[in-house]
Amino acid sequence: MRKRYKVILICSLVLLFAGWIGFIHVSLAQEKAGTISGVSKKLADIIAATPKCSTEVTKGCINPDAPRGYLDIPGAPKPSYLLAFLWALWVGWIFSTVGAFGGIMAGVGHITVFGLGDYAKSFKDTNKALNKFITDTIRVSNQFLVGLSAIISSISYARARQLCLPLGIALGVGSIIGATIIPWVTTGKVTAKAYTGLFGLIVFVVAGFMYYGTTARAQEARKKTQEAAKRFQEAARRGATSGEGVRLVCLNPTQCTISFYGVEFSFNLLLAALGGMVIAAISALIGVGGGFLLVPLMTDILKLPMFIAAGTSAFAVLVSMVTSIFNYMVKGVVVWWPLIGTELVGIFVGSLIGPRTQKYIPDIWLKRLFVLLALYVGVKYTSEGFFGKSILP
Repeated sequence: MRKRYKVILICSLVLLFAGWIGFIHVSLAQEKAGTISGVSKKLADIIAATPKCSTEVTKGCINPDAPRGYLDIPGAPKPSYLLAFLWALWVGWIFSTVGAFGGIMAGVGHITVFGLGDYAKSFKDTNKALNKFITDTIRVSNQFLVGLSAIISSISYARARQLCLPLGIALGVGSIIGATIIPWVTTGKVTAKAYTGLFGLIVFVVAGFMYYGTTARAQEARKKTQEAAKRFQEAARRGATSGEGVRLVCLNPTQCTISFYGVEFSFNLLLAALGGMVIAAISALIGVGGGFLLVPLMTDILKLPMFIAAGTSAFAVLVSMVTSIFNYMVKGVVVWWPLIGTELVGIFVGSLIGPRTQKYIPDIWLKRLFVLLALYVGVKYTSEGFFGKSILP
């Protein structure tokens, strides 16, 4: 069985690498041609409606003679492939290790590190349709990265028996509803400025919520999960994590009971499905995976240990990502494959490293790392989106 997984993973890596090379080759060939051929009709029409750069117009314009960049738009920023790979490596690691926040880091990369957020905002007064089109591509690009990480992490956590399948299915059913409604309602309607502010606001709120989870009061309320986590870490130190894990004790239409390293946990499946629907809707709106909300749902509301939450959230995110990406692309949203292909290779490597390091990091430190990252991103983007300038670098 282990050999079969290795073959699948190696084949996936080869296919990703081949696709990456192919897309870069096509991109370079198009850049030399100096035209916008190959651009989707919808994007070509939007570009045609954008003012051309001249001595009088230098901002919010398109220079047809400039080298082609993001989405093959002349003059658009063209992210470094090396930087894209390294950033995606970090995103894959943090998603598969913390079980959350990978989508947030993917968004930070596209919005700030690669400069796509500022590029979209440059068209706010000259062509709002292009502003919103680029914003939509950022949302879907984030979800492609999270989707691949979710696939790899789900396989890894399932092998380690850290995936609670009944809970994952309940969350997934709710996710399909939420991840279908939002793309059909919001595609082409969200500006880059509004997106940045909303992105930061949601993350900032989550940072506060997660901080509570690290307090002594919250820890006291979760003694049972700490006992399970302690037994898991002791098993990890003995190198015996493969023989134990999540075991189903009782299942009915509304209630499920599982055992994790000898400690039993019960939760309501209907509550999980409702939570999955709401989280998938929020995730599709800001273009992330939703693990940053799924993990608190499972640890703070359903009272499950972090080591189960990370694997189960990966499975629920996978269902949500497939649904959301499909609906966005049906609505005409595109992604720039040279960038996405490069990032998918980085995500692949980072996602393989994460589960192998997660079991050696104490549960409390995983959450504190999450809080620090969420707090920084939340403050930065909220101030930038709602006040026009970030108060953090």
